Amino acid sequence: MQAPRLSKSSDTRFSSGSLCAAVIAMIVALLVALLATGTARAEGLVISLSNHQVMITSNFTGSQVTLFGAVQRDEQTIARTTGYDVAVVVRGPRFNEVTIRRKERLGPIWINRTQETFEDVPRYLAILSSRPLDDLTSEIMRDRLRLGLDPRIAMQMPPEEADALQEAQQDPDYAEALVRLRMQDGQYFEIGRGVTFITPMIFRAAIPLPAGAPPGNYEVETLLFADGVLLARDITNFELVKTGFEQRVAEWAETRAAAYGFITVFLAMFFGWLASVIFRRD
Repeated sequence: MQAPRLSKSSDTRFSSGSLCAAVIAMIVALLVALLATGTARAEGLVISLSNHQVMITSNFTGSQVTLFGAVQRDEQTIARTTGYDVAVVVRGPRFNEVTIRRKERLGPIWINRTQETFEDVPRYLAILSSRPLDDLTSEIMRDRLRLGLDPRIAMQMPPEEADALQEAQQDPDYAEALVRLRMQDGQYFEIGRGVTFITPMIFRAAIPLPAGAPPGNYEVETLLFADGVLLARDITNFELVKTGFEQRVAEWAETRAAAYGFITVFLAMFFGWLASVIFRRD
């Protein structure tokens, strides 16, 4: 009598385990389907640059790189009644460290009294958008995406580092001065209407490169928004390089700094003497 009873109990446990496994499998399949549907409905970006390498020659007075972009959708993508917005952030080569000094008056003269050093700061920073950033998305989103010319954002300072500086009561005037000086040099700027939509799905942006733009690699980040929400992002890059005589002089200055300095001083003295001879009054 005991054997059939044990066999029946074993069969019941097996049936319950099979049912639980089937339910779990159905839940997993449903989650996979939902994730696949969400992926299919998410917009994407297709980005292309007019030039991936800009040459600096002896007559270089500035240039520009044009970005072309398209919003990628499929048949299952939900319709956006308010349209899209785009922001393009271009970050150039970085300073290993840069020092900002504050001049103070000491009697009849002005001298540098205090200073602050910042590390890993972009030498070039351009922000172009289809609308002003305040209208594009929320302040929280802008802070999270490092979108803007606020000193803490512009210098790509991590939130924990910014909080530490604030707790240490470090003078924010130095960071503001750094951003202000870079803006005066034309290396930091923000263009609120710098992205133009050619069609509701295709856009373009002209990235200015001033004459003083530093050579090196430039990162171009494109952000797609709708109703203030980030939908997609894409990162590409281009390079600003010296060529010809300028490139050889730059390489020689880096590899043979002492000889380069000596020849520079000698040429300055020689042409100064030559100018005094030519323009000497009898």
